[in-house]
Amino acid sequence: MIDESFLKNILLFTRALRRAGIPVGLDQTLELLRALEWVNLGSREQVFYTCRSLLVRRQEHLRLFAILFAHFWRAHNPALPRRQQMPRAPRHRPQAQPFTIVTYMAYKARLADEAIDVADKAGTYSPGELLQRKEFSALTPEELARVRRLIQQLNWRVSQRATRRRVPRRRGEALLMRRVVRDAARHGGVPLRLARQARKRKPRPLVIVADISGSMEKYSRLLLQLCYSATRRLDRVECFVFGTRLTRITAQLRLRNTDRALEQAAREVVDWGGGTRIGPSLHSFNRRWARRVLGRGAVALVISDGWEHGDAALLAREVRTLRRRCHRLIWLNPLAGRVGYQPLAAGMAAALRHVDDFLPAHNLQSLEQLAEHLAALGDRAQGRARRKGRGRPIIQRASGPLPPSAAP
Repeated sequence: MIDESFLKNILLFTRALRRAGIPVGLDQTLELLRALEWVNLGSREQVFYTCRSLLVRRQEHLRLFAILFAHFWRAHNPALPRRQQMPRAPRHRPQAQPFTIVTYMAYKARLADEAIDVADKAGTYSPGELLQRKEFSALTPEELARVRRLIQQLNWRVSQRATRRRVPRRRGEALLMRRVVRDAARHGGVPLRLARQARKRKPRPLVIVADISGSMEKYSRLLLQLCYSATRRLDRVECFVFGTRLTRITAQLRLRNTDRALEQAAREVVDWGGGTRIGPSLHSFNRRWARRVLGRGAVALVISDGWEHGDAALLAREVRTLRRRCHRLIWLNPLAGRVGYQPLAAGMAAALRHVDDFLPAHNLQSLEQLAEHLAALGDRAQGRARRKGRGRPIIQRASGPLPPSAAP
C-alpha cells in the first residue's frame, strides 16, 4: 500500500514532467499508482523503469525524463536542508518565465550539481527529414512502415475548375438579373442594388494509372499507398494499375481500414510483378474507361518507369490520345530522381513528347512536391494552349539534359 507522503510526491513529480514539456495525462498517473503496488518501492531501479514505461511515450523525452527523475528523487542526505533534499517543481508565477527545458537546465546549474553533457543538435537532420530524401528502394522495413504513415498524412488537393452553374457572388463577372429585377420591383422600378454572379468552382477529378510490373516492384507498394491516401483525401479519384493488362481498384481502395484496402487491391491484381505492356494497357483505358472518368477537366497521373516491351509507336499514340481527353497529363517516373538519369528507354522517350509534366516519384519529398503541384495547376485556357503546342512540359529531374530523341 502506498503511503500518503509518497503519493503526494508522485503527483508533484508528474506535475514537474508536464511543466518540463513531457505530456502526462491523468490516466497515466492512475496507471502508475496501480503499477507501483506491484514493485519494490525500495528499489530505485524498479521505480525508475516503471515510471518511464508509463509516463513517457516519445523517444525524444527519455533523456529529459532521466534528468528530472535523478533530481526529483535524489538520495536522502541528513547534512542538507530538507528543501535541497527533495527539490520540488518550481511554482508558476505570472512574472517569471514558464518552466521549460531551458529554464530547468539553468535551475540545475544553480544547484552546482555535476554537469550533464547535452549534445547540440543544431544543423543536424531529424529522422523525418532523412526519410523525406531517402529513396524508396533503399528503405528498411521499419522505415517503410513509417513512410506509409507519412504518405497517409499528405495534404492532397487538386486545382479547381469553373462549372457551368452560376452562384451569387459579391464580385462576380455577370449580373444576376433575377435579383436585380426583384430589387427594382421593390423600389418602384429603380434598381438600387446590382446583384452579381460567378461560375461555381469545384475540384478537378484525379485519375491515377500506376505500373505494378516487375521493374516497378521496389516502388509499387508505396505508390499503391499513394493511391489510397489520395482516395481518402479527395472526393473524385479513380485508380487503375497495370502490368500486362489494366485493372480498376477504385472500389477496393475506398475501404476505411488501410491494411484491408491495400490487401483487397493486391488480390484484385493478377499480373502483379509480371511483364510490362504500357501501350496496350493505355489502349484499354482509352477505349473502356476514358469517356467515363476523364470528364469535367480531370487530371491524369501515369506512374511508370517507361520500360515498354511492346511497340513504342503504339505507346506514343495512346499517350497522345490520353492527353487530348484530360485537362493535364502528368507522368511520374521513380527513376527520374536519380542523378544523371536520362529517358533513353524507347517507351519513355516516345511518351515524353506528349506529356505535360514529367516529375520524379522516388522519395517522400517528391510526393510532397507532387501534392503542391496538383494544387497549383492552371485553368482550362492554359490546358488548351498547351495542347496546341504553345507551351512546353515541365520536366523536373535531378540533373542532366534530355537526349535529342526525348526532347519535346
